[in-house]
Amino acid sequence: MDATFSLILLLLFLWGVYSQRLARVELTAPVAFVLLGLLLGEGIGVLDLAPSPETVRALAEVTLAWVLFTDSARLSFRALRPELGLYVRLLLLGLPMCIGLGTLLAMGLLPGVSGWAALYVAAALAPTDAALGATMMVDPVVPARIRRLINVESGLNDGIATPFVVLALAGVAASGSTPDSQVSGSALVELAIGLVHGTVLGLTAGWLLRCALRRGWATEDVAGTGILALALLGYTSAIAIGGNGFVAAFATGLAFGSTHGAPQRVLLFAEQSASLLSVLVWLLFGAVLVPVAVHHLTWQATLYAVLSLTAVRMVPVALSLAGSGLDRRTVLFVGWFGPRGLASVIFGLLAVEELDPSASKTIVPVVVCTVLLSVFAHGMTSAPLARRYGAAPALTAAPQAGPAVNELPVRGIAGTADGHRHSRGDGPA
Repeated sequence: MDATFSLILLLLFLWGVYSQRLARVELTAPVAFVLLGLLLGEGIGVLDLAPSPETVRALAEVTLAWVLFTDSARLSFRALRPELGLYVRLLLLGLPMCIGLGTLLAMGLLPGVSGWAALYVAAALAPTDAALGATMMVDPVVPARIRRLINVESGLNDGIATPFVVLALAGVAASGSTPDSQVSGSALVELAIGLVHGTVLGLTAGWLLRCALRRGWATEDVAGTGILALALLGYTSAIAIGGNGFVAAFATGLAFGSTHGAPQRVLLFAEQSASLLSVLVWLLFGAVLVPVAVHHLTWQATLYAVLSLTAVRMVPVALSLAGSGLDRRTVLFVGWFGPRGLASVIFGLLAVEELDPSASKTIVPVVVCTVLLSVFAHGMTSAPLARRYGAAPALTAAPQAGPAVNELPVRGIAGTADGHRHSRGDGPA
């Protein structure tokens, strides 16, 4: 295990050193570390990478808590106000339609899948991850307004989808032993406690930090460490009082960011820490989830994966953006760039650890297949489609609408085209 761990650390170092060079050949962090996971794990088996279930669960939970917090904490409602209508359309109309359509498709296509399991599959695959199209996200040929739209949607839809995933997992785990009403009632109470607790904690912490920085009681260097601790505090303290930790982490970040308690650069330490863990999750995805899922993969799961990346995503996006003023070419572009990534992988890891094998082997392969197809399909099409879309005459002649915004970070240690963004990317300018 020491040799394996040392090799992983070496690969992380080499990626950090050569990420800019690798970005020129369109090699994103998810693609690279999924392939490395296959090489190190059960797929080819260069080394024995078989972490304990406790390690997998802890890594998945901590990573998701940090990512939910950092994504939401970086949001600036004031800066995003000019395009707020578009974000509301995608997040409050498009996302629920995506979950609903995905649930119906899973119930009709996947054999032996219950309503709870179908909801889990749809909700786990609803969040998007801009890291899989990282080269597109920093390509100046794509209008900043469109990159911002895709990036903000990616940063927030995992937090919105999390309650549906939690509710569905509770329903699947208790299927046949507990009445549905009791399961849903208990899960909803946990979600409510997590939401209230996270909001109060985030507002309080933001106010305290803002006052401390203003009076010179804190330095920005140390404040970054405190914010990292706050992200986990929201998660752990919510669980301690009977709430849902993931919802609490997201609500803590959202409330903390709304207070403008910390400059954006203070969040950098927490974002980079989340980046490191997210890369390890991609490594585990290739080493642990992919080999297991391949043994239980069916043609129905493969077909669902293809439809999830196309119709289940693109139809709700088209309907939610109807009448928004965006042209058809832009709607198709936004609809296609809804890659499934880190959040879906973590939800898959949690399902493996929380559900019995008979339940997980039916639904986890669908999630794994969808994410695996997305990693390569969106990774390979990111740059060429961005250039083709950006070269459209209507776009090249149009002004770059919208103010410059300090966007949500693009997840993953991804090299960028301009070399001026930090390890998770600052998003489009």
